[in-house]
Amino acid sequence: MGLKQTVGRQLAPRLQELAPGLTSGFVREALNRAIDGVGPLPPAAKAADKQLAEQKGSVDRAIHEVIENNVRIAGAQGFATNVGGLVTMAFAIPANITGLAIIQCRMVAGIAHLRGHDLEDPRVRNAILALLLGEEQVGDLVKKKKIPTTPMGLASAPAHDPTIDGVISAVVATDIITRVAGKRLATTVGRRVPVIGGVVGAGADGYATWKIGRYADRELLPRRK
Repeated sequence: MGLKQTVGRQLAPRLQELAPGLTSGFVREALNRAIDGVGPLPPAAKAADKQLAEQKGSVDRAIHEVIENNVRIAGAQGFATNVGGLVTMAFAIPANITGLAIIQCRMVAGIAHLRGHDLEDPRVRNAILALLLGEEQVGDLVKKKKIPTTPMGLASAPAHDPTIDGVISAVVATDIITRVAGKRLATTVGRRVPVIGGVVGAGADGYATWKIGRYADRELLPRRK
């Protein structure tokens, strides 16, 4: 673990004290805005359906385009900040981080929608938030029993357990705070970013978004009718 990430994890509990209600409010607000649409971003399902139509009904190709489009949005200079600035919240989270969370939630929600999952289902919403953590961290948290199961397991649970809502929100919020305090997003990759399906030089935010999209694509299996 790098020095900045270590500092971030040390500061995370303190920042949560300074921003009471963050764990239950910020991440849910970002998810709601992502699903419902905010500013220039249309609702997640509407954007995903547009890609499905353009790809002549191919779900796999539509998912590829959803990922590509959101990687471009995340990598666009200043776009995440502008989107985040449209969300008024009394939390100590910079606008660019708020915007990036919305963009990544929107991407994952679009993938979930294309795979037949109901975005109004609280189990699916918990799965979307869990996917923001990334595959490695989710695996570690499941192993340590800090979250009950994988994102797909959350989405397909027999029944919704309301107690899980707060757990998922708290874990995701802590991860976001860590990024803010330790500037983890800015140090995730160096200057040389690989070509991502034609997107070159998207930067750390674009690369992180691409990784989450790929994880969501693998993790969210089609819902059985």
